[in-house]
Amino acid sequence: MDTSQGARTPDDVPADVPGTAALLSALEHAPAAIYCLSGAGLQPVWANARARELGTDRSDLPQVAGRPVIELAGRALRTGRTETVTGVLGEAGSPATLVMQPLSVSGEPGVLLVLEAGSPADARGDGGPVEQAQSALLPPSLPLLPDIRLSGSYDRATSDNAAGGDWYDAVPLGSGRLALVIGDAVGSGVPAAAAMSRLRGAMRSVAMRDPWPGAVVTALDEFAAQMDDVEGASVFYGVLEAATGRLAYAAAGHPPPLVVAADGSTTFLPLTPRPPLGSVPGTRTEVSHAVLEKGATLVLFSDGAVTASGPPPTHGLGRLAEVARSVIASSDPQDGIGSAELASAVAGMLPSPQGRPDDVAVLVAHRLADTPTPLRLDLPAVPSSLPAVRRHLGAWLDSLGMGEQDRVGVMVAVGEAAANAAEHAYRDTEPGPMHISAAVDLDGVLTVTVRDQGTWRAPDRDPGSRGRGLLIMRQLVDGVVLQGEGGTTVTLRLRLRRTPDVDVEHLPGTSAATVVVDRSDERPVVRVEGALDMVSAEQLRIRLLEASHGGTGRVELDVRGVTLFSSAAVRVVLAMARIARDEGWQLVVHAPAGGVTRHVLEISGLGGLVDIR
Repeated sequence: MDTSQGARTPDDVPADVPGTAALLSALEHAPAAIYCLSGAGLQPVWANARARELGTDRSDLPQVAGRPVIELAGRALRTGRTETVTGVLGEAGSPATLVMQPLSVSGEPGVLLVLEAGSPADARGDGGPVEQAQSALLPPSLPLLPDIRLSGSYDRATSDNAAGGDWYDAVPLGSGRLALVIGDAVGSGVPAAAAMSRLRGAMRSVAMRDPWPGAVVTALDEFAAQMDDVEGASVFYGVLEAATGRLAYAAAGHPPPLVVAADGSTTFLPLTPRPPLGSVPGTRTEVSHAVLEKGATLVLFSDGAVTASGPPPTHGLGRLAEVARSVIASSDPQDGIGSAELASAVAGMLPSPQGRPDDVAVLVAHRLADTPTPLRLDLPAVPSSLPAVRRHLGAWLDSLGMGEQDRVGVMVAVGEAAANAAEHAYRDTEPGPMHISAAVDLDGVLTVTVRDQGTWRAPDRDPGSRGRGLLIMRQLVDGVVLQGEGGTTVTLRLRLRRTPDVDVEHLPGTSAATVVVDRSDERPVVRVEGALDMVSAEQLRIRLLEASHGGTGRVELDVRGVTLFSSAAVRVVLAMARIARDEGWQLVVHAPAGGVTRHVLEISGLGGLVDIR
């Protein structure tokens, strides 16, 4: 190529070599920008259509990750190695990947550049890599306790250069205690999200061993001092007793939470200042105490909520208190305080031309003024009683503030148990009573029992289109226990959590494995062949429950034909093994000795739960 002139187009390049024209046409219309740079000065000598849109003069070449492409190419030329750089393209905020391949161009040293970039919307929050990473690492749900309503929200910064790293979490500690945490990792983008993930994981690990705020913040301080990307992070950590409202807390480099009292007055919790994590190792952690009164709301927030209004910080804190008081006053306490609405309101404090200069993370804990009382229904076990069960149970579940998906699941599961009692308990005799009770313990575990005094009937081995009640129940709640002495008692348990009220989408794609139920022998066998990926694992779960009549009958699993045994499959087998244990039998799993599948089963701790043959 003649490197004395500007970047050439495909029409300038000879096409006498077979296939050259087709190749150049494909490169010309490629979605990525492709440059060929040549000579010690790395002058552009060829560029495709996308590259010409970005600029082909050496001084016009774009920047990636804040550095000129020409500078990055020079580094690849010096090292002689193919290099890849990811970051933001120019000032538009578009996520970009740049691949640099050193090569010889007409005897001169050169570099081939391939630059792939998404749209600016990808990095601003419409599914870009930063938001995808950040959202995936935040908790998908929050615990729901009878005395406390929790909700959390994250609004990312307008600019990709400022987004990522803010996080929150709520960890059940048992005995009605909750760890409430919010923090901010240093930096932005995917690296900040990764640092946040490590910090959150370390927090959970420490809190499960010793949840005392002094111990947790001290341990995180030591952790951050050893991790460059975590050093300098801020965190607030508190332990709240849901029944009494007592709160013990500590912080490192983080602003104190806001308390909005039942009468609308606002205060910020007193806090002993402490340097950010890892910045001054060995700093003493002071633990403070407060009481969250009934009807009061605790608002934990990241720095972005304060800086949103601009300097001075006192103005930001005052504006935050004003917005929080207004949002909480307009919320229905029984429905919980919507921190998503609160975070949006805080983010909306800025004039629209400026956008959000920093992330805003919010975690809200509202202590109810009145705790729902347990439900008890005593009705005749007849079909005409079922509407009353649905009506009373539905109203009681609504008072718990649970998500629509979980509420419907409990309604269907209890409806199946009540329908079984109404249809089968007193067959060929006069209808007797049906007792239904529901309560939530301190840790947010819902227990519903449906009891009758009729005659126990074991399910048929092959119930056909009927007798699927237990199968349905086991798919909708966390645990089902069936007792058949002195009548029938069905106990349903579900750990309550607050999740977005949206439908759960089905897993995409088709199953990579075949899962069938073989009923030719005395005991049904679920046989699997192929790759047990996430989609196939869901099919396996359904078939195991179906073959075992919801776990009440013995079943075997044959995985000798499995080529991939994923972690999703491990979870399914673990869940089925626990159901079998509760029902008094052991799941038999056929896996070849010395094979990968058997090895995965054994290292997953399934050896003691299942009978591996």
